[in-house]
Amino acid sequence: MGDKEKNRRKIGSMFDAVAPRYDLLNCLLSLGIDRYWRRCAVRWLDLPGQGVVLDAASGTGDVALEIARRGSSELQLVACDLSPGMLQRARRKLRDSRHGGRICLLLGDCEALPLKSGVCAGAVIAFGIRNVSDRRAALREFCRVLQRGAPLVVLEFSEPLRPLFRACYFFYFRRILPFFGGLLSDADAYRYLPDSVHTFPGRDAFEQMLTEAGFSEPEHRDLSAGIVTLYRARVPGGDLD
Repeated sequence: MGDKEKNRRKIGSMFDAVAPRYDLLNCLLSLGIDRYWRRCAVRWLDLPGQGVVLDAASGTGDVALEIARRGSSELQLVACDLSPGMLQRARRKLRDSRHGGRICLLLGDCEALPLKSGVCAGAVIAFGIRNVSDRRAALREFCRVLQRGAPLVVLEFSEPLRPLFRACYFFYFRRILPFFGGLLSDADAYRYLPDSVHTFPGRDAFEQMLTEAGFSEPEHRDLSAGIVTLYRARVPGGDLD
């Protein structure tokens, strides 16, 4: 078994372990701001009137459901994740939502998406690209499954730019968050989170990765003083070029 496969299984097992308390901890540890971040990502997606939209690394399905609520009734959603535990939680949410019938759940890896080329009119990945072993391969996969001119929106944690706020943020991130995460769930998962944010490429570097993967017009927007960053890029071609 190669290093990439070992890492993929490790990440999948970690999210399986935190799945039962994942939504609760997201809300508590972000003070509810995570819902606002996801709404911003969906708004930046510029939803088409019809077609298929991919929510990759969907977790428990919050972004897919937000897209379904905001999009037209002709829009179909594919929610893909590598964690069976997360998808099990998502399936319960879909059963309780009047929009659930428009969302198809798929077990799959961002580095090898189980979708045909050019099938998606848009794609979003929220707090997931950071956990992918080969991010360049994943971005090329997004480019493959998207139609010409279609957008990809990435929502990810980032390092705040203001020094004082950054110091306070990382104190919370490295000391407070793992403590409370350990009380309610898996402390190792919440120690992994700040480490993975610290090693994630900076804003300009990630935009360069998007370009190298085949996207055009990369741009970014910081939210909540740079705690998270929204990225958007498009597949070249179509009426927008």
